[in-house]
Amino acid sequence: MALFGRRKAARAESADSVESAPSPAEPEGRGPWDVDEVPELGGRIDLGAIRLPKRAGSQVKMELDSKTRRVVAVRLLLDSSSLQLQAFAAPRSEGLWDELREEIAQQVVKQGGSSDERSGSFGRELLARLPARLPDGRTGSRPARFIGVDGPRWFLRAVMSGKATVDSEAAAALEDVLADVVVVRGSEARPPRDLLTLHLPGRPGEPTPDPAGGRPSLDLPKRGPEITETR
Repeated sequence: MALFGRRKAARAESADSVESAPSPAEPEGRGPWDVDEVPELGGRIDLGAIRLPKRAGSQVKMELDSKTRRVVAVRLLLDSSSLQLQAFAAPRSEGLWDELREEIAQQVVKQGGSSDERSGSFGRELLARLPARLPDGRTGSRPARFIGVDGPRWFLRAVMSGKATVDSEAAAALEDVLADVVVVRGSEARPPRDLLTLHLPGRPGEPTPDPAGGRPSLDLPKRGPEITETR
């Protein structure tokens, strides 16, 4: 069942048992959250569609499409680990992750890698090994965790790499960040899989240009130009 489906059920049960109760500033349980659940920033960075929790010692990189110069992802670096985040529009009635896991696995194989599906902290996820060039010039591989969260009319994809793929403490630190992310879907009509608009930190209302035909896809992440902010 999609994550937002469980939340709907929980809210329905609460409504049946409690006639009226004030909404807390931060909801109980575990995110990622929808902005309707957490309307205030509350120690998060406003990046447009994603409100990213602040963490001491971290770096925030905004990844740009090399052709359109549009911000297409946010990446948080923490203690030799990386967490890349992208938010997309999703259908009202169902999520995207069940379908996308299979697509990502197929893309990994086409690139010469491998992947295993498993249960993780946020439900089903993929642990992939992607082809990589080693420092000595040989061809090797690098591990990456693909995590998907289906929300109300949005889908959040997270890709963990680096130390967090092999070290449980490093993984827990990034999972804590992911669980505190807030997604701002917006009310406008969008086709499923449309990338939700991101902007640079502290610059609301100033998204980077998005020329016609430059809409990113849900393919495997590619590193592009970056703008860095140290927290």
